[in-house]
Amino acid sequence: MGELLYAIVRTTRPRQWLKNLALFTPILFAGQLLVPTPFRQTVWGFVAYCFLSSSNYILNDILDAPRDRKHPFKKYRPIARGIIPEPLAVIISALFAIGGLFISHTLGQSFFLLSILFLFLEYAYSLFLKHLTVIDILAITAAYFIRVYAGEAATGFHISVWLALAALSLALFLAIGKRRAELTLIQGYRGVVPQDTRVSLSHYSEKLLDTYTAMFANSTFITYAFFTFLARPENRGLFFQNYTDFTPDLADRKWLMLSIPFVLFGIMRYMQLIYEGKGESPEKILTSDLPLLLTVILWVGSVLIVIYGIGG
Repeated sequence: MGELLYAIVRTTRPRQWLKNLALFTPILFAGQLLVPTPFRQTVWGFVAYCFLSSSNYILNDILDAPRDRKHPFKKYRPIARGIIPEPLAVIISALFAIGGLFISHTLGQSFFLLSILFLFLEYAYSLFLKHLTVIDILAITAAYFIRVYAGEAATGFHISVWLALAALSLALFLAIGKRRAELTLIQGYRGVVPQDTRVSLSHYSEKLLDTYTAMFANSTFITYAFFTFLARPENRGLFFQNYTDFTPDLADRKWLMLSIPFVLFGIMRYMQLIYEGKGESPEKILTSDLPLLLTVILWVGSVLIVIYGIGG
């Protein structure tokens, strides 16, 4: 029984719940992270999307079991190994979907509709979109993007156009990096053919994915830089609320640009890991690569200090 419960937890992929932190983007940059009501709504939205995404992960493992058995790593997944019977997995997936939609319904009509769209997109990806070249990348990107706007729907706080473009570029960068790392990983194993593990991989060349990766790495950096320069948080910051009379010029500086170096290093480090075949799972890299993890922590820290401490 204990082995089965552990297998179920593994199949829900808790590590990939990190993607759902995208829901916190609106309140983070709106300066509302410390306000109880929007924070509580976002937390519940995060929980709902964890349920919804786990429902799809289970469905995906059911559908991919035959191919996963040919993959060097995925063959150890509980459903592929037969630890979790497929009928039981279907029931668990349905329960997670129902639970996620129930929570979503309590957060308003807009959030509920986005949740339905998200679940439909995730299921469509698992069923057939992941087999279509380019469409598979766009589907992954759309799922990231929906998470950001679900955070808006849960709280009513909007993000700027430049931040939305940065989020879109980052989502494309991560999705393409995932494919590039998969291709590098598969090519490193003798007797493993790309189309045996993922059909769409057979239609991607290294040169094409390299071009895509470079293109969206650049757009992520540029759009984020424009956001930090052109957009300004509404929150004045704790420091300048108290000392504006003494430091009027400092309060008007574009302090959020201080976070750009962390974004730049993070992009460069992630690209390095991609070409080493370690980027197949972005959330796994984030929790296992110390330089990248420290960079993310420093970036979050710099954003918190600027928005909630300085205010500009």
